[in-house]
Amino acid sequence: MLESRDEWIEKRAYAIWEAEGYPSGRDEVHWEQASQERIALEKSTGKDKKSTAKPKAKIDVKPKTTPKVKATVAATTSDVVAKTAPKRASKKIVEAKV
Repeated sequence: MLESRDEWIEKRAYAIWEAEGYPSGRDEVHWEQASQERIALEKSTGKDKKSTAKPKAKIDVKPKTTPKVKATVAATTSDVVAKTAPKRASKKIVEAKV
């Protein structure tokens, strides 16, 4: 769900307040700064202009590999990793042998 304009400004003003080290008495300044940032964001994304373009249709993309192939690749990869990784003795065993 999209947040409303005021919710966005509230969260941004809070972030500005935190970044400045939690000063008291500057809430109006932080709110105004966040509001100006929101206006600039809306202008840059074109939300202030009404769009007449139709929304694009969603394209359903299906994966090319089957689960069987993925399982085989995963098993092969884990076997290779397990075979190549050297086994290490714990510190307690090494110290006991010395």
